[in-house]
Amino acid sequence: MSELWKLSATELASHVKTKKLTAVEITTAHLERLATVNPALNAVVQEFPEEALSAARAVDTQIANGQDPGPLCGVPVTIKVNADQTGHATTNGLKIMKDLVAKTDSPVVSNIKKAGGVIVGRTNTPAFSLRWFTNNDLHGQTLNPHDKCITPGGSSGGAAAAVASGICAIGHGTDIGGSIRYPAYACGLHGLRPTLGRIPAYNASGAERHIGAQLMAVSGPIARTMDDIALALEAMSAADPRDPWWVPAPIDLGTFPKRAALTIAPEGMPVVPVVKAALTDAAKRLEADGWTVEEIPCPPMREAADLNAKLWMGEMRYGAKEMIAKEAEADSMWIFDRMTKRSPDIDMHGLLNALQARAGLLREWSLFMQKYPVLLCPVSGQLPFPQQYDVSSDQNFEAAMEAQLTQLAIPLLGLPGLTVSTGFAGKIPVGVQLIAGRYREDILLAAGISIERCGPSPSVIDPQF
Repeated sequence: MSELWKLSATELASHVKTKKLTAVEITTAHLERLATVNPALNAVVQEFPEEALSAARAVDTQIANGQDPGPLCGVPVTIKVNADQTGHATTNGLKIMKDLVAKTDSPVVSNIKKAGGVIVGRTNTPAFSLRWFTNNDLHGQTLNPHDKCITPGGSSGGAAAAVASGICAIGHGTDIGGSIRYPAYACGLHGLRPTLGRIPAYNASGAERHIGAQLMAVSGPIARTMDDIALALEAMSAADPRDPWWVPAPIDLGTFPKRAALTIAPEGMPVVPVVKAALTDAAKRLEADGWTVEEIPCPPMREAADLNAKLWMGEMRYGAKEMIAKEAEADSMWIFDRMTKRSPDIDMHGLLNALQARAGLLREWSLFMQKYPVLLCPVSGQLPFPQQYDVSSDQNFEAAMEAQLTQLAIPLLGLPGLTVSTGFAGKIPVGVQLIAGRYREDILLAAGISIERCGPSPSVIDPQF
């Protein structure tokens, strides 16, 4: 069987379990693919082929002994460089952290290993994982395999580029402001931002995070099929006592009405015609698969996005301001300056007000989700941005922020969101976003499968540059 890197994670795991393929064969094929395409893309920035092959051999030994390695049995996975992985630097795209070698695995890495996943490399992120573009002074710029002139997204741009080009079947990403959902969108993939508390998180290499990141930052998967998103979610969400926010909620929470709300332009955000067309098409696909879709305004997003920025910038001011100055990376300093101007510092009273307002907004969204179990809305108001668009001018920075309203609103609420690839505008990927109530990833997956079933599915792309 040739070109194993074109197969889905679900197919690969099945082939290993049935002894049609070995984990070593699969890992070797993906490492060869990495060697072929990564020099052009710079998606994977830390490589360790012998370690990957050793993990694959361990999976094959378990199979030979009649044991079940787990749901990711032999599946090639990448890890973002802002998550601890034993023996590797948790750089977060920073020169000042290039020697911060992790002594333990983060929970998500541990869960992937326990599930039989084979980690084939660690993927790039912008400095401080701060942008929707993936570029930094330590590892360099990651290119989108569909078109080098557009962003692969950020901050999990390396993960998305790796999945899209066949380096791995599943990419680990993190999301505090769209950093899973937007790279999936930009690279023509599916990407799940889970509910706060669904997938355990913790980096022993760093200090405890402040309340903003504790409430908003999550890990999740990027993949080419909905089945693979579900498979990765199962593996990643296993319990870990190191995360006090983790919740032992079943992934399947029972039946629900197949009813969706459609909001094409939440609170008047500018949405280009091709994105509107993708949303209309996705609604028709849902209806064709038995869903009822009603176009209706969704609950507030602008206030949620504003509170996200206040809490996030509070985190950056008190947790990273000195580090940003020390790193002296031009792009992140430029972005940090403009983001702090958009979100002035808040005092204790302001912090308490923000957390109070969050509760009211989440209540409003929860009540909305009782009637409409899933919301269909834009991932972004624009097609994937040109490379470095956000730092090219003040005007473009503001336009990018406005286009990403839906990316910023949902993390504040801790709700799950799913990017679903729907096709292309020319050669530029386009997709839609689904949002559900807390711990209802099962509803997102059901709606995502309906959209996937009625249209083209993502496939591995060969970079033509």
